[in-house]
Amino acid sequence: MMDHGTYGGASSMPRKTVMGYDVPEGVDVRGRYDEEFAKILTRDALQFVADLQREFRNHIKYAMECRREAKRRYNEGALPGFDPATTYIREGEWTCAPVSPAISDRRVEITGPVERKMIINALNSGAKVFMADFEDALSPSWENLMRGQVNLKDAVDGSISFQDKARNRVYKLNDQIAKLFVRPRGWHLPEAHILIDGEPATGCLVDFGLYFYHNYAAFRRTQGAGFGPFFYLPKMENSREAKIWNSVFDRAEKKAGIERGSIRATVLIETLPAVFQMDEILYELKDHSVGLNCGRWDYIFSYVKTFQAHPDRLLPDRVQVGMTQHFMRSYSELLIRTCHRRGVHAMGGMAAQIPIRDDPAANEAALDLVRKDKLREVKAGHDGTWAAHPGLIPACMEIFTNNMGHASNQIQTMKREDAATLTEEDLLQRPRGVRTMEGLRLNTRVGIQYLAAWLTGSGSVPLYNLMEDAATAEISRVQNWQWLKYGVELDGDGLGVKVTKELFGRVVEEEMVRIEREVGKEKFKKGMYKEACKIFTRQCTAPTLDDFLTLDAYNHIVTHRPKGSSRL
Repeated sequence: MMDHGTYGGASSMPRKTVMGYDVPEGVDVRGRYDEEFAKILTRDALQFVADLQREFRNHIKYAMECRREAKRRYNEGALPGFDPATTYIREGEWTCAPVSPAISDRRVEITGPVERKMIINALNSGAKVFMADFEDALSPSWENLMRGQVNLKDAVDGSISFQDKARNRVYKLNDQIAKLFVRPRGWHLPEAHILIDGEPATGCLVDFGLYFYHNYAAFRRTQGAGFGPFFYLPKMENSREAKIWNSVFDRAEKKAGIERGSIRATVLIETLPAVFQMDEILYELKDHSVGLNCGRWDYIFSYVKTFQAHPDRLLPDRVQVGMTQHFMRSYSELLIRTCHRRGVHAMGGMAAQIPIRDDPAANEAALDLVRKDKLREVKAGHDGTWAAHPGLIPACMEIFTNNMGHASNQIQTMKREDAATLTEEDLLQRPRGVRTMEGLRLNTRVGIQYLAAWLTGSGSVPLYNLMEDAATAEISRVQNWQWLKYGVELDGDGLGVKVTKELFGRVVEEEMVRIEREVGKEKFKKGMYKEACKIFTRQCTAPTLDDFLTLDAYNHIVTHRPKGSSRL
């Protein structure tokens, strides 16, 4: 724990109690009071978050303004590319801090929301790393976020358990567990249940601040071998955003009195502008970096979003946009070369398949796809890969171990110098393929079902034998929006049908009928399918494209307690 006597002088400040939580000056907690949450939302922890917010809010606002400015340029016809002003960083000879020994072997990582049973199963799964997610796999309701913090604290101190009454089973941690990484939300998402100086807090500073404050000491002792905590950082578009994270880490280390460079983070390269900033992002996080990861679903979403005003860059059906497409393969290869040149991990993409228990043939076919994908990754030079389900871990582990042998990673052995010749054109090349009515239907069906689950508290949703998170819904939405905007021809069906509002309206109606049939009348009535349909349809038909589906939908899950309500 931090030395509260020396930290921030919080204890000497005038005390005021709001809705049951003991809060420092300028902080207002609007979420439901709960005794468990109060152990997380302590006065000193909130002071730590408030200090981060006050120090960095203007930097964050400026970075978001820069995102909007870049979007304006792309919408006027510009293309993203390498920044001439930072050529010296790309061409310079420098490396990141040596990889912390506790996490040199990351050959298979499992990901999932910060839900109690999930955390136990993932840490026990046999994977090398578990990425516990406050971002795209979590619906950011007050309950989910605060319970997630409670769960992580219990996981780090080793006391976490879960009683599954339905199965009459108690879940506990094994002796051997995965290393824990935590993914906070992106810079753009607010936390509307915590106000600091009258403004919603920045979501990621709440996620990072509360987790770091309560867990850094225990984590470094039990998991990090003197390093840590470890993080994944999402949705960045530019190295200036990485620079803010680096400063946040510096500030946190200083406040905690731990060595600089203790915190380590892997950045997801999941936006198109960021692929041109990989060296610069690693450079800004030099002392805190532990590599980059291919966030490939979000990357495809970002490709559509970046080129929303470029009718010559329409994507084919999303199922056709895999890693064999030239622009996707180029992104993966440049990421490997960049990371290994700078001495850090190059992590591969997600295997989203879920074991199909009632159909062995279909299950084997799905596993075969996973094996092929992972073999391609390890042969390309990736140091590890992601799986969404514990059932995939043995297959992924086997492929990486067979190809890497006893080595912990491929940082020194797979330099991929051939990728040095990749150009802006390679990274932007138009994907090949066709558009079909089934593509439009699948986007609509998956988008609505994901959003319905999200509105009712689930951010990680099994749909059609795949574990979907917000990225899938985002691709579905932006692709529908773009096809509608440009009235594209569904050229893969041989019928020459054009996508219009009328056609889309009909597709939505028919897919809602299909969803009701698939999930059953009872679940359909109880679930928020109609609300989800309204939001999704509005987003697909809006004159201007919203940046994030989750930003718009967030207002539907914010629940403020009435002002002045008493302690529960």
